[in-house]
Amino acid sequence: MKFVHWLVLGCVVALPMSASAQWQWLDKNGKKVFSDQAPPPDVPEKNILRRVGPPPAARSTANPNVDAPPAAEGTAEAPAAAPKAAAAPKPTGVDKELEEKTKKAEAEQKAKQAAEEAKVAKAKADNCALARQSKATVDSGIRLARVNAKGEREIMDDNARAAEQKRIQDVINSDCK
Repeated sequence: MKFVHWLVLGCVVALPMSASAQWQWLDKNGKKVFSDQAPPPDVPEKNILRRVGPPPAARSTANPNVDAPPAAEGTAEAPAAAPKAAAAPKPTGVDKELEEKTKKAEAEQKAKQAAEEAKVAKAKADNCALARQSKATVDSGIRLARVNAKGEREIMDDNARAAEQKRIQDVINSDCK
């Protein structure tokens, strides 16, 4: 039973270790910096005291000119600069990905806009159908009633009927095109 207590205690003590800073380095002023994020690129490798993963692969000392700027034509150092020049087209791949993302976003936006336009067109068509039906009812000459603000039923006179016909005709003119 004591073993279980020690095991639980060990787990509880080890739990905060995962939340501690994983990176430790010396900044420009020589102060120690603790962080859960990698140091900025301007910090040299020798100043990084502790890191999350294994250290990056050491640079090969066999060809020290790989990181050097391209040399003038006709020198022996020019072939060494060729691998660096071959790596230059890589950013165009990033541009292609960016173009694909923007095209996809534009397509989604166009689809959303088309769906919205279809929704508006359907609402106008429904409104048009209701307006035509109301116009047919008003034009039929039957007695029409409406409910006033007090909730009482009142029969429409000729002036109210003419105003209703004009309102319905305006709706038909705007929605039934």
